Amino acid sequence: MLHVNDLTCRIQGRVLLDQATFHLPAKAKMGLVGRNGTGKSTLLRVIRGELAADDGEARVRPGARVGSVAQEAPGGPVSILDFVLSADTERTALMEEAETATDPGRIAEIQTRLADISAHSAEARAGAILHGLGFSTADQLRPCSDFSGGWRMRAALAATLFAEPDLLLLDEPTNYLDLEGAMWLETHLRRFPGAVLLISHDRELLNSAVDFIAHLKNGKITVWEGGYDQFERQLAERQRLQMKLAEKQEAERRHLQAFVDRFKAKASKAKQAQSRVKRLEKMQPVATSVDDPVAPFDLPMAQRRMANPLVRLEDAATGYAEDRPILKGMDLRIDIDDRIGLLGRNGAGKSTLAKLLTGQIPVQAGAMRMHKKLQIAHFAQHQIDALSPESSAYDHVLELMEDATEAQRRARLAHFGLPGDRQETPAKSLSGGEKARLLMNLISFDGAHLLILDEPTNHLDMDSRAALMTAINAYEGAVIIISHDRYLIENCVDRLWLAADGTVAPYEGDIDEYRRQLLRPEDEAGGRARAKPDQKAERRRDAAGARAKLKPLKAEAEKWEREAARLKDVLETIDKGLATPGLWEKDPGLAAELNKKRARAEELIEATEMKWLEADDAYETARTEAGV
Repeated sequence: MLHVNDLTCRIQGRVLLDQATFHLPAKAKMGLVGRNGTGKSTLLRVIRGELAADDGEARVRPGARVGSVAQEAPGGPVSILDFVLSADTERTALMEEAETATDPGRIAEIQTRLADISAHSAEARAGAILHGLGFSTADQLRPCSDFSGGWRMRAALAATLFAEPDLLLLDEPTNYLDLEGAMWLETHLRRFPGAVLLISHDRELLNSAVDFIAHLKNGKITVWEGGYDQFERQLAERQRLQMKLAEKQEAERRHLQAFVDRFKAKASKAKQAQSRVKRLEKMQPVATSVDDPVAPFDLPMAQRRMANPLVRLEDAATGYAEDRPILKGMDLRIDIDDRIGLLGRNGAGKSTLAKLLTGQIPVQAGAMRMHKKLQIAHFAQHQIDALSPESSAYDHVLELMEDATEAQRRARLAHFGLPGDRQETPAKSLSGGEKARLLMNLISFDGAHLLILDEPTNHLDMDSRAALMTAINAYEGAVIIISHDRYLIENCVDRLWLAADGTVAPYEGDIDEYRRQLLRPEDEAGGRARAKPDQKAERRRDAAGARAKLKPLKAEAEKWEREAARLKDVLETIDKGLATPGLWEKDPGLAAELNKKRARAEELIEATEMKWLEADDAYETARTEAGV
């Protein structure tokens, strides 16, 4: 279906694809993965013919139809359903011709062809796709112009799927979907009749919907059989073997060099030494593949501790109009160590609950009780768009660190994965992943007791998602996660809430049970075997256990840090007393006493700082061992 042969492509002088070669068979499903900025989207543009390659070719089977989601979202007065139906251009043309055709032979041909392509069931098929992507029956009849950009992109995806091209090219399709839509897409792609080349960082989608993984790194593409988990295991094993072989080769090199150095001057060993020199010259170094480290996320806890519960909702109702509550009858509680995954279809009220908790909309009935000084950090996709487009990352941080030095501000940005050459770039020119990192830095800048993360993994590559999961699991406050990324939810949350039927309530099942409720039993058949629920529960328990073990170690380090600070304040007070003019002449006894106290304070500070360093080292060691 698709042959990519020795493809080379440069963008602004930078080589993104360097003699890349791979083959996608007909009806095969392939996931394309790699770090952000490595050239994945560029490859799709070359395949679509939008960008000319510098060398090599991307050749699609002659006559094959290639489909991809349009870059511009649909608009205008046409209904969502009619827009999707229009994607089948052959059906549209035949239906129009059928209205005007007069030749009996041609009419028969048209009707036969319409029957062959199941034209009369097209509306039902289009409606099923739209429903799976979150459009209600009423929504499908509304004009495209009524919907936001994200919903229009869903309609564009629906149109592409409905057209059923021979080769389907998708670039991060779940970025516009909620969890329910992502689950539906997994099932639909498994049954899709054509070939699929899919760019995604959604691990669950790559595990369930594709047969191969194409890994793009350093301009080269390597294809692996199986889903993402299998690819990751195989890649790790290859790297382990490469490192082992490289170590073995280096040991042999040292042995040969030692022989040459020892015997090259001896006539009796000259031939053997020369032979080893030739072996050294012919020895090719083993290529090792080690990933560059990804910058961590830092999610600081608020300094002031809070008692449980942080938030309590009692028969609470809320909405945007007084006489029309969106959510009502909510009885919920959030404690300091909660990890909550918020489920529910788009429009069910997930964002409404987030706005209630962050004070953007009021309680209309019942009660919401929370600490007055509770600090909440809220990450949402619309906030990324609200970043000042002309201001750089440095400008954004400058507003929060007015009293800091330039070096401190730049160090803060670098710590969050924005190196020096990107810190002066206007926000509008940053990549999606860089904007997400900047926003995460800004919203958590002062620390928080509660994090509300609404689709935090959009635009993050696989390694950055892993770094975010590590940060969430190490964070000591409460977390509410709204995400289509099932892997993030399964590895970071301890319990689930469900927004449905005009309320939010605890959900007693797990993600797999929720999936079974959403999808028909036949949709579930044929999917790859997934991790058992008890394995997922065990991962969540392990994460919670790691946090529990770290708490006393961190508390011990913080205790000695506070004590060191207190003693330094005492020392400062003593120094002020000793600096009193004429103290030694007026009251030599007091001066001597203060001098003794000063010496004692210095001893205590030294001992306390040593205990602080030891406690902090124990805490950091435990964090490393726990992988958080």
